[in-house]
Amino acid sequence: MRIAIIETGRPPDRLSGFPSYAAMSADLLGPEHACATFDVRAGAWPEPDRYEAFLITGSAAGVYDPLPWIADLVAFLRALPPERKLVGICFGHQIMAEAFGGRARKSSRGWGLGLHAYEVVARAPFMDAASRIAVPVSHQDQVVVAPPGARVLAASAFTPYGVLGYADRAALSCQCHPEFGPDYARALTRDHRAAVADPALVERALASLDAPHDSARLGGWIRRFLAE
Repeated sequence: MRIAIIETGRPPDRLSGFPSYAAMSADLLGPEHACATFDVRAGAWPEPDRYEAFLITGSAAGVYDPLPWIADLVAFLRALPPERKLVGICFGHQIMAEAFGGRARKSSRGWGLGLHAYEVVARAPFMDAASRIAVPVSHQDQVVVAPPGARVLAASAFTPYGVLGYADRAALSCQCHPEFGPDYARALTRDHRAAVADPALVERALASLDAPHDSARLGGWIRRFLAE
């Protein structure tokens, strides 16, 4: 499958030795797909007719930021045919919600950091029998209103819209980061900007990352979704 990875952010400068978010996402999708990366912040956009699927990466930006590329991305998503496969991760999850009639904003719950668990509340055909998944997160923004046509597949008290599937289009998105490897998740968390306000949160988040995680399982859901 030809997949356009829409790159909306990169690791912080202090972590420049790690792969880009686009590269992490391509690894998550697997070598059987032909992935091309488009840095939309720099004005690079895919030609929609040339790709069978699209993946939107994470970003330090918020969907509410007055940046021209964010408005352009909303317009791009709205113009995609509903049968075209679409996957969103973190910021990608939030911008998809905004584009299709929902809402994302800075959460009153504060930073989500470390390994977060979601309960499976609805089961799509591409999912396995897991009743719970735990995956690394790093976010202050959240979807607070789900778009019409979206249903919650996995959720937590902290993130009620953790994983969304869409009934009216071929789309799947998640707030968490299944593309983050353990080393990157720890490095990002260790000197996280959240430590300025809440150093104890960062310590708890680092400790949580020692537990088993389900990134590979969620990656499998995404790959089976693309293969449907």
